[in-house]
Amino acid sequence: MVADDLFAASSGEVQGEAGTPPLAVRMRPRTLDEVRGQAEALRPGSPLRRLVEGARGAAGPLSAILWGPPGTGKTTLAHLVAGASDRTFVELSAINAGVKDVRSVMDQAARNRDLYGRQTVLFLDEIHRFSKAQQDALLPGVENRLVVLVAATTENPSFSVIAPLLSRSMLVRLTSLDDDDIARLIDDAVREERGLAGGFELADDARDHLVRMAGGDARMALTSLEAAAGVAEDAAPPGSDGPWPMTLAHVEQAVATAAVRYDRGGDQHYDVASALIKSMRGSDVDAALHYLARMLEAGEDPRFIARRIVIAASEDIGMADPTALQTAVAAMHAVAQIGMPEARIILGQAVVHNAVAPKSNASYAAVNAAIADVREGRGGAVPAHLRGSSYGGAARLGHGKGYRYSHDEPGGVGPQQFLPDGLQGEADYYHPTDRGWESTIGPRWQQLRRTIHDQDQN
Repeated sequence: MVADDLFAASSGEVQGEAGTPPLAVRMRPRTLDEVRGQAEALRPGSPLRRLVEGARGAAGPLSAILWGPPGTGKTTLAHLVAGASDRTFVELSAINAGVKDVRSVMDQAARNRDLYGRQTVLFLDEIHRFSKAQQDALLPGVENRLVVLVAATTENPSFSVIAPLLSRSMLVRLTSLDDDDIARLIDDAVREERGLAGGFELADDARDHLVRMAGGDARMALTSLEAAAGVAEDAAPPGSDGPWPMTLAHVEQAVATAAVRYDRGGDQHYDVASALIKSMRGSDVDAALHYLARMLEAGEDPRFIARRIVIAASEDIGMADPTALQTAVAAMHAVAQIGMPEARIILGQAVVHNAVAPKSNASYAAVNAAIADVREGRGGAVPAHLRGSSYGGAARLGHGKGYRYSHDEPGGVGPQQFLPDGLQGEADYYHPTDRGWESTIGPRWQQLRRTIHDQDQN
């Protein structure tokens, strides 16, 4: 796609039957006052409001990364930014655009600036789908203010957007609309001329069902309303004039099944995964199975779920029940070999095991404490008697001299220095709990410590 084509096709509006845009497009807010549910992001004086209103400032307008769930107004806000100060608007989708397309936009933006004094707004949808190299291609234009980049993502930018691009843009967090906002949006769409123009009478219970099904997603609410209007019109007596009744039955027919509120490529991906982990940690089997089911029904890769279960088995259970890790690892390998739908059974077993097992994060805390000491530069050289002695010249360096072979000691344990001098007598990382199998480890570890460090008393 060449630059001129990109600019000519920048409206991004999908046409419906007979060239009529979908209801969600027709109801797109035309001014900031019509935007619903983003009061914090659009408060007076906020960077996003100033960008939309065309305020330039001393260094020119900032670029913006809009992060939020589907249907929260990311595309709408991009259009509003473009409408300020007569800017040129170009829309790309990271799904099908590449580095060549980005460079074409930058070249055309430079010509528009130099020849006509017009600024270009580049709206990049789903920026999280851009590779690092593709995002790097955006940097010169953003840094030099050649374009005002408005990028939209449903995925946490900390994980999906390169740091140089983040540092050159303002990050705007958008939130799902609340039920009142969705309800008012539906009422407006039923009443307004650009919407359904008063051609239907929406029953209260039908309206409530639309609100509930939307789950804070304005686009989903309007799409479901439009589908229900089609069902209601088809059900009307032949030759009858509106307004036609739109009942709960019409809405339920249009929205046959509940949409799972989970975006496997976006922030909810992390939210639901986090809820699964925390439910297993909190020993709530029912909640853990609920979040597992949500992930599976949303089409999540079962291998991703299995990996999270393995991590939780070690992080949250550890030595309180070492068999939890065995179950989780076995589940991970089984899922990779079997796949869905049978993998759900294996994942369910592993989730239940993790949830009901006694909990301990002592091993997790211990390794983190050891890493913290290393990062702080604590410790020192490996004691000479522990160093490798199997190569030529090691003996002349004193490597291995004085090492006591543990299997020759009574009980297989004897006094010996294992830690570097800087940590000997100070490192104290592992603190077993009194839960599960770890309750038997605690006394043994204390006895082992006393035996190993007995040389300190000599």
